[in-house]
Amino acid sequence: MLSSITTILALAAAARAAPAPAPAAEISGLPTFSVPAVHNSNFVRNGTAALLKAYAKHGLTPTREMPSEFYGLGKRQDSSATASPAGGVEYLVPVSVGGQTLNLDFDTGSSDLWVFSSQLAASSRSGHSYYTSSKSTTYSALSGYTWDISYADGSGASGNVGTDTVVIGGTTVKKQAVELATKVSSTFVSDSSDGLVGLAFDSINTVSPVQQKTFFTNAKSSLNAALFSAYLPFNADGTYDFGYTDSSHYTGTIEYATVDSSNGFWEFPSTGYKIGTSSTVHTISGQTGIADTGTTLILTADAMVTAYYAQVSGATYSSSAGGYIFPCSATLPTLSFKIGPTYYATIPASLMNFGTYSGSKCFGSLQSAGGGSQNIYGDVFFNAYYGVFSATGPKFGFAPIA
Repeated sequence: MLSSITTILALAAAARAAPAPAPAAEISGLPTFSVPAVHNSNFVRNGTAALLKAYAKHGLTPTREMPSEFYGLGKRQDSSATASPAGGVEYLVPVSVGGQTLNLDFDTGSSDLWVFSSQLAASSRSGHSYYTSSKSTTYSALSGYTWDISYADGSGASGNVGTDTVVIGGTTVKKQAVELATKVSSTFVSDSSDGLVGLAFDSINTVSPVQQKTFFTNAKSSLNAALFSAYLPFNADGTYDFGYTDSSHYTGTIEYATVDSSNGFWEFPSTGYKIGTSSTVHTISGQTGIADTGTTLILTADAMVTAYYAQVSGATYSSSAGGYIFPCSATLPTLSFKIGPTYYATIPASLMNFGTYSGSKCFGSLQSAGGGSQNIYGDVFFNAYYGVFSATGPKFGFAPIA
């Protein structure tokens, strides 16, 4: 009898301790709208930093010697951690969270909406706008909920979770899950953004014990079409268009590839490439591509990288840079790669030079994705192409940027 009572009491305690489910989001707004993607005036291109950041984010395994910063990093501290240097965030979008405006990074390669918060140490908030839940009349804590973005180098961010009213452009989502940072690594502290709006699929959201829906997942039912588009021209302000595609932002026809969302990304087959004016198609069986606005460079299979830089006079791999560098005066070819089974995207030669590395040497926009089978198409790709992320299918569309 005593054992039965003990069991009942234990079950009752467990039931009391179980976190309550998050409330359903409430959506209102315009069927179509755009929000500015403001080019960060403080952004300075740093190829090595951008590469290390991408390797940490995606957990990539290098196939060649990397800079010393890549090794032995990342012991998480109370509010910061040693981490690889950040190259900064190139485009920032103003977002209202509980009536407080923050400049956030729209990231199609992750699925958390997290913000710098007043719960961080003052040193970690330095240089950032941050969210204070007590200043919001619509905030509600989700007791027992946590989140944790942990990268391979030990960097990342973590904290607790609540819901609040989030306004992006013409859409308001009430009771949107908002992740409040209580710890951030120096990677994020040195970035210009005040947090992220993840726009990948819900399956890679890090909230525990119950994953939460992204802003786009919640908002898409109110849109004229369940899609958003990224217009990110080189070194200039852009926009994110929700519910429609803006014909003034692209030329020609938008071509679409079917997306496999099983890994949580906007992922599609990407098995062929061409270099320069050559008609020769090189095939890499089983390779896929990920459209990721939260990464800056283009990272691909080693075969593509090696073949490309074989066509660049003076190009060499530098372990201290973490990638290929070349004389800044070198003539670069274009790079074309398959998106889906049929269509090619061509990155013009002018975008293949990411910027100065040191002295007269420049860092290439194309670098190795390591030992994996996923190419990562970051902002350099979006400098050349208008990207369309459609939940119908799902599918990814692209057309040359206007």
